Amino acid sequence: MIFITGPLYSGKRAVAKQMLGCDDAELEARCVCDAQELAREREDVEALADELSRCDAVIAAEVGGGVVPLDPAERAARERAGRLACLLAQRAETVVRVFCGIPKTIKGKEK
Repeated sequence: MIFITGPLYSGKRAVAKQMLGCDDAELEARCVCDAQELAREREDVEALADELSRCDAVIAAEVGGGVVPLDPAERAARERAGRLACLLAQRAETVVRVFCGIPKTIKGKEK
């Protein structure tokens, strides 16, 4: 599995399409986008990471770099999203961080 992360709107989907050699339609079938949102709804992020690691690629926006939410539920959701990202990075063969449209492989072989 390829795990692709980076800030919002940084070009993660374009990098995923390039790495997988697919178009928009095929990306939908081969990649889970916005995995951080799935963590909002799931308490068991370990099980979620196991499920997602079976995909060809998983994309998640980085969380935690901004203002800490006042709402306890929002803080808990952000914590789960961060934990999920760590678990996905551990399980991934390749981890790529995208910033300003530039991919940087931080784990595994460059593709």
